Amino acid sequence: MTGKLYGVGLGPGDPELVTVKAARLISAADVVAYHSARHGRSVARSIAAQYFRDGVIEEQLVYPVTTEDSDDYQGEIDAFYETAAARLAAHLDAGRDVVVLAAGDPFFYGSYMHMHKRLAHKYPWEVVPGVTSVSGASAVLGKPLVERDEVLTILPGTLPQDELARRIANTDSAAILKLGRTFGGVRSALEEAGRLGDAWYVERATTGKQRLSPLADVDPDTVPYFSLAMLPSRAHHEPKVASTWCDEPGSVVVVGLGPGGPEWLTPEARQALDEADALVGYTTYLNRVPQKPGQARHASHNQVESERAAFALDLARRGQRVAVVSSGDPGVFAMATAVLEVAAESPDVAVRVLPGVTAANAVASRVGAPLGHDYCVLSLSDRLKPWEIIAERLEAAAKADLVIAIYNPASTVRTTQVEEARDLLLRHRAPGTPVVVGRAVGSEKEEVHVVTLAELDPATVDMRCLLIIGSSQTQVTPQGVVFTPRRYPTS
Repeated sequence: MTGKLYGVGLGPGDPELVTVKAARLISAADVVAYHSARHGRSVARSIAAQYFRDGVIEEQLVYPVTTEDSDDYQGEIDAFYETAAARLAAHLDAGRDVVVLAAGDPFFYGSYMHMHKRLAHKYPWEVVPGVTSVSGASAVLGKPLVERDEVLTILPGTLPQDELARRIANTDSAAILKLGRTFGGVRSALEEAGRLGDAWYVERATTGKQRLSPLADVDPDTVPYFSLAMLPSRAHHEPKVASTWCDEPGSVVVVGLGPGGPEWLTPEARQALDEADALVGYTTYLNRVPQKPGQARHASHNQVESERAAFALDLARRGQRVAVVSSGDPGVFAMATAVLEVAAESPDVAVRVLPGVTAANAVASRVGAPLGHDYCVLSLSDRLKPWEIIAERLEAAAKADLVIAIYNPASTVRTTQVEEARDLLLRHRAPGTPVVVGRAVGSEKEEVHVVTLAELDPATVDMRCLLIIGSSQTQVTPQGVVFTPRRYPTS
């Protein structure tokens, strides 16, 4: 009895978009096969590796060529597919089930289809669909592909430019794949069809390396193969956002990026970043903003807030529109105050602040509604205020039975504050008080845990964490949902 052939779609990159069925089949497979270029890295394998069982046989199918520059490209590729199919057939003949991994969907421009054509007539088979890159791109953009009677056209960027332009001009919505070296021709085709202004660029959708930008702003030299161009629905109209900037030249906008990826960014903030002449910010935060040709970027160290603010204001005095980027909400332990403090000394530059999702709200949303009643926000950093003041405020909040959101709990040089805060709070809160520990919420390294106050281990808390300390009324359900009731008991 032969083994069974499976073509398994893994989605566009986020491991959480792997279907339950795909994960089950990978975990049970005798053989897992995946394609790669000669460098050996496989996107499909990196998504699926967490599901591999011990002892699974891996078949890495390495392409001999990856571009059509070879004199006999098609001949080499056909020979490769024949050899790869023979390798898999040997396993199937031995009674071993073979799972062939496919990023996205197996039958959507996927390598699996070439194995299927050569093996499916000889062996039992099953194809497990996956989320396509087009669906992933539409989701992260937050823009519908098609509405009502609109037509969606899927195009490979390898088509001749005039053919691309013709097809783009004759459709409502489009997704253009296989960019990389074809990007210049795709951009020209969009421009020729009069659709360049509608086009969006999406790179590595749903992954930690995701990049979104109006396509017209993208530098062709920065475009990898795993990217696509999107023309979303023309029937979908987003509300117009008034310009953030003042009419006169030279102003500063402090922009909150939210705690994570571009999905946390408001339309107003996105527009301000797009329209700015210069971006100023801490290097880590600035790296979260896509590059835009002609836009200056001024990165600096995390502990030079006042100097950064003064620099931004000086650029504005020279007539530039300057966006100062801040993680989370710029008004919560972030850059808004630093800019406004410096600006108050010589108020000749207009400064606006654009809100962002702050870390406390982001962490709270991951577990339920622990901030559902009165709460306070405190920073444990004693860089700008003495520990005695922090301790007094912690004690006052504890006595008032407020839920407490704690920012900046620890760093490489501040290692005692979490333990001291926990011990102080235990004098006023029950040992079983729920504590939410959120690390890097909104990023690919996100971790959220619910522990009790007595169990809180300072060694597990660092600068990327935010703590939410429950009140006497905060509850944790058997399912792990944390909430603080809106109704407070009367005495």
